[in-house]
Amino acid sequence: MQIGSRHIGPGKSPYIIAELGVNHDGSLSRALELVEAAHHAGADAVKLQWFETDRLLSSAARLAQYQQQAAADDPFALLRGLELGPHEMQTIVESAHGLGLHTIVTVFSLELVGPADRLPWDAYKVASPDIINRPLIERLMSTGKPLLVSTGAADAQEIQFVAQWLGAHPHVLMQCVSAYPTPDESAALAGIRGLSDAASIPLGYSDHTTATDTGALAVAAGASILEKHLTLDQTGPGPDHATSLEPAQFAEYVRLAHRAHAMLGESGKRVLAIEQDVRSASRQSIVVTRRLDAGHVITRDDLTIKRPGIGIEPWRMDEIIGRRLARAIEADTPLVMRDLETVDASEARNTVTSISGLSSR
Repeated sequence: MQIGSRHIGPGKSPYIIAELGVNHDGSLSRALELVEAAHHAGADAVKLQWFETDRLLSSAARLAQYQQQAAADDPFALLRGLELGPHEMQTIVESAHGLGLHTIVTVFSLELVGPADRLPWDAYKVASPDIINRPLIERLMSTGKPLLVSTGAADAQEIQFVAQWLGAHPHVLMQCVSAYPTPDESAALAGIRGLSDAASIPLGYSDHTTATDTGALAVAAGASILEKHLTLDQTGPGPDHATSLEPAQFAEYVRLAHRAHAMLGESGKRVLAIEQDVRSASRQSIVVTRRLDAGHVITRDDLTIKRPGIGIEPWRMDEIIGRRLARAIEADTPLVMRDLETVDASEARNTVTSISGLSSR
């Protein structure tokens, strides 16, 4: 999958989103400060939330506990104070793009997808609570932009439903725990690989822990995209500040995630170039126990196994016994294939092949 010109998926450098959310506290200038901070911290993208309180909340709306803990008592008043309008959004998008950052937005209402799509967002996000909101998801799909779908508080069947709705549309499923903050024992990083059962797509982790190393652990668990809240002040009065990272912490988060990616390396087991010296010096090979003349027929007593691993591999011992030497060889010398006479076709058929599936050097 691509966001802008950036390819995302296994083997690629992790794509790290600074979730600005509502940590701008409804202030455009603070939002622009956050964009600058995200850029300097090494983020690849910033993400915003676009909502209008009266479109989002019904008369039955209530605050979540973490919002109440932020000294809020009225959901309408809380959200109205955190709204940003189209002009502010446009200014933020232009600022982010000017710094080389991608811009992503979570749109919470069907009616706002049209206004949002007038701006050059690079991708859209579906918030965890809207994983069951098929009308909104399909409207966002109609924009043609990639979708990041968060799976917090969703069960396996709901994730299968959304995977079916999305079909071949470019998208990422984001493992997420809808708890603010998420304690370490509930981080559920194993759920990242569990999402691969839904579809063969890039996977991500929307991180609500307060640790700087969770992103690195998520990368090790298979995440190609990370999303982490960024704030200028963790002690701020808004609902998300306490579960966010300040700029210096966010920069460390980015550093550790990229370190984890570098340490993962390529998939599959292979001999690395950095291993070749130790492989040669520390492996053992077949060594002759005494001086042997050309034409000598090798017996088991003529052979031992010692370092280094520059001679014939020990697993070929039975294959070597009974062969003739093509040249004289001194005692305590590793035996190599050119020391042996070439076998004819009939002899070759009689060579021990019980482990012929292994490769010689």
